Amino acid sequence: MRILVTTALPYANGDIHLGHLAGCYLPADIYYRYQRSKGRDIIHIGGTDEHGVPITLLADKEKKSPQEIVDFYHQRIKDSFEKFGIQFDNFSRTSLPLHHKTSQDFFLKIYEKGYIYPKEIRQFFCPNCQIFLADRYIEGTCPYCNNQKARGDQCEECGRWLEPFMLLEPRCKICGSPPEARETTHYFFALSRFQKSLAEWLKEKKNWKENVKRFCEGWFKVGLEDRAITRDLPWGVKVPLAEAKDKVLYVWFDAPIGYISSTIEWAERIGKKDLWKEYWLSADTKLIHFIGKDNIVFHAIVWPAMLLAHGDFILPAEIPANEFLNLEGRKISTSENWAIWLPEYLKEFPPDPLRYALANNLPESRDVDFTYKEFQIKNNNELADIYGNFVNRVLLFIKKNLSEIPRIREFDQEVLDKIQETKRNAERRLEDFQIRDALKELMKIPGFGNRYFDKNQPWLTLKTNKEECQKTIFHCLKLIEACEVLLRPYLPFTSEKIRKMLNLKEWGWDWVAGEEFLKTRPQLGDIEILFSKIPDEKIELELKRLKGEVVPKESVKEEGGIVEISIEEFKKLDLRIGRIINCEKVAGSDKLLKLEVNLGSELRQVVAGIGSNYQPEELIGKNVCLVANLKKAKIRGVESYGMILAAEDGDIISVLVTDKDVKPGSPVL
Repeated sequence: MRILVTTALPYANGDIHLGHLAGCYLPADIYYRYQRSKGRDIIHIGGTDEHGVPITLLADKEKKSPQEIVDFYHQRIKDSFEKFGIQFDNFSRTSLPLHHKTSQDFFLKIYEKGYIYPKEIRQFFCPNCQIFLADRYIEGTCPYCNNQKARGDQCEECGRWLEPFMLLEPRCKICGSPPEARETTHYFFALSRFQKSLAEWLKEKKNWKENVKRFCEGWFKVGLEDRAITRDLPWGVKVPLAEAKDKVLYVWFDAPIGYISSTIEWAERIGKKDLWKEYWLSADTKLIHFIGKDNIVFHAIVWPAMLLAHGDFILPAEIPANEFLNLEGRKISTSENWAIWLPEYLKEFPPDPLRYALANNLPESRDVDFTYKEFQIKNNNELADIYGNFVNRVLLFIKKNLSEIPRIREFDQEVLDKIQETKRNAERRLEDFQIRDALKELMKIPGFGNRYFDKNQPWLTLKTNKEECQKTIFHCLKLIEACEVLLRPYLPFTSEKIRKMLNLKEWGWDWVAGEEFLKTRPQLGDIEILFSKIPDEKIELELKRLKGEVVPKESVKEEGGIVEISIEEFKKLDLRIGRIINCEKVAGSDKLLKLEVNLGSELRQVVAGIGSNYQPEELIGKNVCLVANLKKAKIRGVESYGMILAAEDGDIISVLVTDKDVKPGSPVL
């Protein structure tokens, strides 16, 4: 069985934003990476949609040619996808001659079979601009929801597919004047003739998402109507008929054909010219369209009808459409710039934290909301404090205490069972396109790993039972390996870091928990931080940018930047050496430690958030640097008087200690 995954072709008239990613591109990439890791025959086909009114509108606005617009945005979209880790076997363009020919051949095949016919219709004409207006060149009030900015083809507010004459108070989008109706001829696709076939086909899809089935059934109840598939535009795929030389194909007719032309381009590029046929002409192929809900009508009704009319190609097997992603409590609006654009995000943050935050909150069955605060929580509390903490504490323990990756005599069945159980549960969900729930299953492994490390206390068995210590560390490494493989579809850049740190090969999904792991005992590589925490100030700054507030350049502190203070300000600090004489964990917290510190003339109780990097026993007897004149505070109900100084490098926290034995209470000069 071959799997052919496609993702909706984004218009090459703007950048990718978070709504696009959550709608189809990220879930498609995760599913694709998972199936590829399983060793299955799968390809991911995509590209940019470079025709239609949105392109020509932007070209008119910027006084450029449509080709200049699509050249710029095609490359920009492609680069953004690559930096974010979205993998395609082929990322094409609908402006290519190959696509034009494929679309024209498709049109002619349906036309010759009698499913396309000419029809004289009324169309809006702008006397001021002296042109017939394509649907997106017209705006007006939606007759269903009264949205005053509805387009002539669709209302973005309620999602209804419209016709220009359905709009109330229509106006030309170019000049704003009211248009007038005139007669013209267009070519129509006989969509109504396929309602019965489509309804029967849809009934067979027992496992399809309810939102897709309900949407289609609603259209069937109203009754499918024939649709115009040509437009009066200078830019697009020319209609291959002599009597229609001034017309182009409607963008929603030629765009899905782009999946076929992109696959053809892929086959030619890899030197197997006819290989595309094995994917599009064979019943052994599972065709999966990842889309957002605004594309359901085209992919679940119009496109299958086109394929039925043509007769040679397979029909979609799955259409896992997602709902909408909202942003900070509001609907994403590109016209109002209420969006987080992918190129801008990538300037400020690495890709994996956003992949993780979006995958955790995908709009799989309902609209969901993305907030910067929740993004910060997911990064700091889950990626950094759970996953990153587990990996770094294990690898740092090895580097500090063991000369090499340990050997063991027997496996801990509890660890192997946990990995296999989690793997099975996640696999079942991924096969059903439950991307979000599969991630929640997989994140149980690093959580289990932290508990396993704490329970077995390798810092103690290192001194009392080294064989038991090595067994614990080996199985922690086993859990890290499982994280690397199983979380790789979600966090590919993180997995690459782990492979480098452990000198691992890129093993496949089904190899996880195999007993061969670490038999070669590779040397530990350089250890690096997996996830850096995002400070509140950074989130506040991004919220200001989103709201359009002007951020003074001097208020933006670059990473590693220095804020200068005077010597008088520095002298206000009372820094002293203190010796830790007792240490224990704060109840209910994995990070907080309660320290008893000897300052020479007094004993101080200090609470420090260093429990992720130190066990209490490791700190007793150390001479540390303390801010002694910090006001008393209560942390988790425990009084703290002072602050221990430490260096922070992402997840690694290192307490500052003296290199010689210094008397407690000595001032730091």
